This record gives sequence, C-alpha cells and structure tokens, in this order.
Amino acid sequence: MEHLECQLITPEEASEMRNSLLKPTNDWKDGKLTAGSHAAAVKNNLQLDRKSNLSIERSKDVVEAIEASPLLKSFTLPKLIHGVMFTLSHSSQGYGVHIDNTYMPTGRSDLSFTLFLSEPETYRGGELSIQGLQGEQKFKLAAGKILIYPSTSLHSVETITFGKRLVCVGWIQSYVKSNEDRNILFGLDAGAKGLIANHGRSAELDLIFQAYSNLLRRLGS
Repeated sequence: MEHLECQLITPEEASEMRNSLLKPTNDWKDGKLTAGSHAAAVKNNLQLDRKSNLSIERSKDVVEAIEASPLLKSFTLPKLIHGVMFTLSHSSQGYGVHIDNTYMPTGRSDLSFTLFLSEPETYRGGELSIQGLQGEQKFKLAAGKILIYPSTSLHSVETITFGKRLVCVGWIQSYVKSNEDRNILFGLDAGAKGLIANHGRSAELDLIFQAYSNLLRRLGS
C-alpha cells in the first residue's frame, strides 16, 4: 500500500478549524521561506506563521488526532510527528513537482501527510498529485480527510484556478524507515486484528502477535 486516506476529523471540526485559520488578522507568510533550495523554485503558496499561538494550538490538535487513530498508528508506526504547518493557496498558486527533504530541522521525513480543510467544491485545481509505482495519482479529498504517503515520492499541487485551498501538512518519522517493511507490518497487524475481532483470542493468534512484535523489534530504530 503506497498511501492511506481516512477521515481524521469530522466535517464540522474541519469547518471550525478552517474558520479560525482564515481570520483576516492571521499572519500568512510566503511559503518559500520554509522550502528547501530545489522546492523553493517551484513553491507558490502561503503558510501560517508557525510560531503564532494559533498555529501552535491547531497543530497540536492535528497531532493529537493522528496519535488517537489506531489505523494511522498501525500504518505509520510514528516515532515523531513534526513540521506541522497550515498552507493556503489562492488562484494562480500551486506547488510544482518536488520531493520533501529527507532531514528537516524538526526530524526525518519517512511519511508525508496532507489534511484537507477546504471542501473540494469550493475551489478548482489544487489536486495533490503523487507519482508512485502505479503511475500518477491525484487526490482532492473532502474536508477532514487525511492522506498519508511516502516522503520518497515525487509530488505536486496543481495550480488553483478558482477559490482557495487550505490544508494542513506535516511529516512523520517512523520507527521503521522502509516503506516496504512498514507495509508488511501493517498487513500483519490488520490481519491479526481482523482474526481476533471475528474469532477471539487463540494460541495461534498469540504466535502471530509474537511474530509481529519481534519483527517490529528487529526492523525498528
């Protein structure tokens, strides 16, 4: 599995967060200020000042929501959720093809995430395009949904032609660096949990959980 999407917060929570972030008094800065040298050349958006009280408070809300999701924890095996920021793109703005920096001041990027906060019908363009093993995939999710994908992927945000696109982005440093290894662990964990839900605990399941734990211990860092 190259990516995972799910409902992280409710549409009502997304609307409340969106309204708080889009107040005219908030301090939005040129997105190039936080981009690497390559990405800065293709980055054209705005970012809420990370040091502002509002950004710190709302970033904490997003991190807590990710940490509270058993599905996301199983998929990402998060050691550190970091670099969380809110980005805003108006008409004619977007983000060209780039790859996220491997090491950031806040941590290593194994997985990237985008939490969509604007409803898709309120803007045109703005699809998140990810180049993967199965070709290019484009995503424009409903408000409150999150998309998590490997930071090793080339990706871009298509130019906005109408409206504005508000999202929250960030990175996850996983206990397991390899995407392939995480996918194996995720499948094993999901299968074991499905078996216990349908059939209850058993000696055989205990062996599966033992194998999962010891494999995680071997692969983790």
